[in-house]
Amino acid sequence: MDTSVRHRRMAVGKVETFYREAGPDGAPVLLLPHGYPCSSYEFRNLLPRLADRWRLIAPDCPGAGYSDTPEAFDYSFDGYAECLDHFVRELGVNRFVLYLHDFGSPIGARLAIRAPERVVALIIQNGDIPYEDALGPKYAEIEKTWALPAPEMRAALAESIREETFKAEFLNAVGPALAERIPPDLWKLHWSLMTPRRRDIAVKLIAGLKENRAWFPQHRQYLSKHRPPTLIVWGPHDAYMPEKSARAYLRDLPDAELHLLDGGHWLLETHLDEVVGLVRDFLGRIHQHPA
Repeated sequence: MDTSVRHRRMAVGKVETFYREAGPDGAPVLLLPHGYPCSSYEFRNLLPRLADRWRLIAPDCPGAGYSDTPEAFDYSFDGYAECLDHFVRELGVNRFVLYLHDFGSPIGARLAIRAPERVVALIIQNGDIPYEDALGPKYAEIEKTWALPAPEMRAALAESIREETFKAEFLNAVGPALAERIPPDLWKLHWSLMTPRRRDIAVKLIAGLKENRAWFPQHRQYLSKHRPPTLIVWGPHDAYMPEKSARAYLRDLPDAELHLLDGGHWLLETHLDEVVGLVRDFLGRIHQHPA
């Protein structure tokens, strides 16, 4: 079985989109929208580990990774969800499991709401949660900027977009032993891809978290109404999304499987073997008895 990762480009509308893919064309699909400040690179190690039985697809969002950065694009969670919808339709993918991590969570959830019948299951790993009362202390730093006038808020957010901040985002709240497992490539690579235009996009997206708060009820309603089979794999050493954030999902997904690993926000860097084992077991059961 060929489990190698393929690196491809495809026009999605007018956006030249880079994506990573592994696994046979006819296999069940695991769709992997990425988080911030990352790209499909975050899934580079996961793809070949599951490609013997599943088709894994990880695109770079417009303005991130190796995808284009068009001027005429809606750089918001709604805009990214619409682009992701066009992406899967262009590939002819009609059913998939969604892996929700970081900003990939509000993007992927919007995709799920568009057509719930397409979603076979969810895998949630330190995603941006739709529960205001279960956010971590680091999130409060972003919320403080919301009280500022819009120009001052954007200026404050722009100050946080630096290589040192990228490094802090990837290391997050893990201790020295786990930090040794997180390669500097993550912040070095993604900072090297930053341009003035992409910096403005990042500011807009982070500022958009304020408006995204009003969307939380829709996210929760989707979960409680459709209750897709869900695996929650979580690193509680996460200053943005700690253990209480993971447990909050159980309010609307009481049948979800919850696994807390001794890691942080980027488990695929520090606990890849454990995550692969849990995901492989979950996907095997889901596709043996599809929803």
